[in-house]
Amino acid sequence: MNKPLSAALLFLTSLLSSHTATADTVATSAPLYPAIAMHGEPAYRNDFTHFDYVNLNAPREGTLRRAAMGSFDNFNGYIVKGVSASGTGYLFDTLMQQSSDEAFTLYGLVAEYIEVPDDRSWVRFHLNPKAKFSDGSALTAADVKFTFDVLMEKGVPQLRAQYKDVTSVDIESTSVIKFNFKDNKNKELALILAQLPVFSEQDWQGKDFAKASLNIPLGSGPYTIKKFDAGRSIEYQRNDDYWAKDLPVNRGRYNFKHIIFDYYKDGSIAFEAFKAGDVDFRAENISKQWATGYVGKQFTSGRIIKEEIQHQNPQGMQAFWFNLRKDKFKDPNVRKALSLMFDFEWTNKTLFYGAYKRSESFFSNSELAATGTPQGDELALLTPFKSQLPPALFTTPYTLDKTKGDGRVRKQQRQAIGLLKQAGWTLKSGKMVDANGKQLSIEFLVYSPSFERVIQPFRKNLQRIGVASEIRIVDVSQYMNRLNNFDFDVYSLIQAQSLSPGNEQLSMWGSEFSNIPGTRNRIGLQDPVVDSLVKQVINAKDRDSLVTATKALDRVLLWKNLVIPQWHISSYRVAYWQQIQRPEKLPQYGLAIDSWWESTGVNREGN
Repeated sequence: MNKPLSAALLFLTSLLSSHTATADTVATSAPLYPAIAMHGEPAYRNDFTHFDYVNLNAPREGTLRRAAMGSFDNFNGYIVKGVSASGTGYLFDTLMQQSSDEAFTLYGLVAEYIEVPDDRSWVRFHLNPKAKFSDGSALTAADVKFTFDVLMEKGVPQLRAQYKDVTSVDIESTSVIKFNFKDNKNKELALILAQLPVFSEQDWQGKDFAKASLNIPLGSGPYTIKKFDAGRSIEYQRNDDYWAKDLPVNRGRYNFKHIIFDYYKDGSIAFEAFKAGDVDFRAENISKQWATGYVGKQFTSGRIIKEEIQHQNPQGMQAFWFNLRKDKFKDPNVRKALSLMFDFEWTNKTLFYGAYKRSESFFSNSELAATGTPQGDELALLTPFKSQLPPALFTTPYTLDKTKGDGRVRKQQRQAIGLLKQAGWTLKSGKMVDANGKQLSIEFLVYSPSFERVIQPFRKNLQRIGVASEIRIVDVSQYMNRLNNFDFDVYSLIQAQSLSPGNEQLSMWGSEFSNIPGTRNRIGLQDPVVDSLVKQVINAKDRDSLVTATKALDRVLLWKNLVIPQWHISSYRVAYWQQIQRPEKLPQYGLAIDSWWESTGVNREGN
């Protein structure tokens, strides 16, 4: 028998243990809990009044104006079609609320209590009787079931991957819903379901959930849509009748009365809008701009505050990602050869002012990253797959080739040509060709013109080994549509990770999701060893087992040369106008921008 969930994941109060059935509840067969943690116990006790990273005295007026890139054509961020407007998460409450200063812990929101048995074969949510949608209609268990069913049928593939071990859903009363699981191996599933947003079943009657639409959905969250200009701007207004505004998870949050997202086609224009005062807050991801662009009277006078805020978030993997469905990229020697021609050291020194570290893990900046050679439990986990893995994986630490940063890549050039030769390519008359004489070529798909300065030197190095290349710049909408439909050679993007990897890994790497449009397994990876290790991650019984399984998965992914790793940084680079203020203490794992506010003592002209 598994250890009781209460010992490892939850905490209980005497009040809850005495809970009895009423007209709107059912008799319980397991203890009820107001919070659940993936490992260990929740940091906040059952009588907590607010998260530590909020300011209960913050003014609750004002406006936050932000920039978004590209355009939008719908308000549904849970479907494959179209591009959802920024900020739509403000519209919907989830069953429980995750805290930003714990790895993976959730507290009651729509669900006042969670009920999980010792064998973890199901989960039951007891909804808060006060929960309602913004039009005043009650939020019920039927709405929760509708949401789950419609996401399974028409939602993005990663949600189907996360929920796949749910076998049935039972509405037991208007405020109680039970999810039954295939087995008790998936230790994370109860928490994943606790993050389920809730849609109004009545509001969606007669509408196609999978169709991109600008019909404003009915939500139960802290904001509603006040107005929008399709593809150009959207304004949210706080709902002062929000049913959950006084719950501990919400006190001190959602301080801006209005939140506006204005859309820009180009990042440089968005930056100029920020400096002109048309945008209040900016997170910077271009190192050159951070080093040289934040200058002028606004900065020296203190009207704009610029700061780097350290965090402890895993950085995942930012990389050039190959489309493995294409024959030219199927051989790992080809992928490794192309990777050798990306001179990170020169790029970081010359273009990035030395700001970044090279990413050498899919779980960078965390204890989950594979290091050294496999030892102990990780070695035991990998040994059964020894015949299917490169021998060097067991004897040699994974490292990326390093240059001197002087722009000379002759050693790497020789190595790359040798690897391509092993893969059946030949250098003829300055062109790397296959047996049919067709030149190896790459199209880099990007949406930011600023990335050209990174790719152009890379292209010159590729030309040295006879590889043709081009850059295709498209807008954000086209970019996502092409990724969702696998219409690319190589794309650049961050695959984000959490401190508690689990079900989402299936949609990232699982073979069964490799050819489903909209999947997060955009590269089309199909590998039985990876599939097995993903299951080990999902079914990890405790934190130590999770870390071991994730390291093993990371190591195998790295040795397959699936990507050309780029870089990461372990801090947020942010700038904001002085009227926008933040709590003195920020959480370890996020900026918690919803806990910031606009000062009533400082106007937008700086007086």
